[in-house]
Amino acid sequence: MVQGFLNINKPAGMTSHDVVSVVRRITQTKRVGHGGTLDPDALGVLVIAVGSATRALQYLEQWPKVYCAQLELGSATDTQDSSGQKTMVRDSFRVSRVELLAVLNSFLGCIGANSTHVFGD
Repeated sequence: MVQGFLNINKPAGMTSHDVVSVVRRITQTKRVGHGGTLDPDALGVLVIAVGSATRALQYLEQWPKVYCAQLELGSATDTQDSSGQKTMVRDSFRVSRVELLAVLNSFLGCIGANSTHVFGD
């Protein structure tokens, strides 16, 4: 039986569960899990556990995660993300450095999300 961890560079357009399905098919193993859901539009490293390694996924929560984002100011979409249709675009948009830093700082620190999933138990 295949066991261990994989660091998968998940491309945009795939769900975390899609990646789990591919790993299941390749390893011919049902017990596969991931260390936290990435949005389908997100790209980045997705930690995959196979076999008995899935038991260790619960310990990943203690390690900090780092996210990088690219944003566009002055527009809105019908889905509130980059995959939607633009519903508003401002030709000019003014925001002060203080206002921008206040909003960005609200994303720092512990933001509650419990997203460790194991499939195939």
